[in-house]
Amino acid sequence: MRVDLVYPSEYSVAMNHFDRTEHFDRWLSKLKDVQGKAKILVRIRSAEKGNFGDCESVGEGVSEMRIHTGPGYRVYFTRRGNTVYLLLAGGDKSTQKRDIALAKALAAELGGSHE
Repeated sequence: MRVDLVYPSEYSVAMNHFDRTEHFDRWLSKLKDVQGKAKILVRIRSAEKGNFGDCESVGEGVSEMRIHTGPGYRVYFTRRGNTVYLLLAGGDKSTQKRDIALAKALAAELGGSHE
């Protein structure tokens, strides 16, 4: 017996949705490390499917996604609903304190976490 799986046209394997701030897009577009940029995008895609990997809260509704390549890239995000996240900013280990402060300020400006 053959069983065909039929999914609605709007079906997606993504469990989560990520929106991006202009600040995050500018940071990512200026990144010259092609391999690092690819690994960052793969991690975001993985998080869309529910596997966030190495992440930790840094306070005030902001979390840090750690990408273990190059200088130790970081992506800062906040939750905007059950399955919607907002990518706030990015950086690396050398600028971590400044990047966390910026991400918290952006989250506060945009209304913070909406859990």
